[in-house]
Amino acid sequence: MNEKPIEKEKIITHWVENSTEDYKTMLTLFGARRYSWSLFVGHLVIEKLLKAYYVKTNNGYPPFIHNLLRLAVASKILVSDELKLKLTTISAFNINARYDDYKNSFHKRCTPEFTSEWINKIKELRLWIIEQIKA
Repeated sequence: MNEKPIEKEKIITHWVENSTEDYKTMLTLFGARRYSWSLFVGHLVIEKLLKAYYVKTNNGYPPFIHNLLRLAVASKILVSDELKLKLTTISAFNINARYDDYKNSFHKRCTPEFTSEWINKIKELRLWIIEQIKA
């Protein structure tokens, strides 16, 4: 059976553009002091960029997963201990903001200082992944 080849650039552009929209939403939520949700959306920013990079490096569709560390490894990114910690922490924002069991404690943890620190880390990571996509 002949499978249609993927439109690699189109798919990469899709993920990057969607990530950019989520980035704007993350900043808006942070500005509105919706801290836990801004970090939740920050997870989506990084997830979508990793999926774009996955398409670039694997010439196929990214897996249906949300774990950023697994996505990075599957995308063939060399993962340092520092990057591993960042990706694992940001992945937790996805779960903590989404499920009621974790929401209250996560909401309390998301002080302006904590959130600002992680928003800045997400911004740095975002720029780094975009550079990798363009390389």
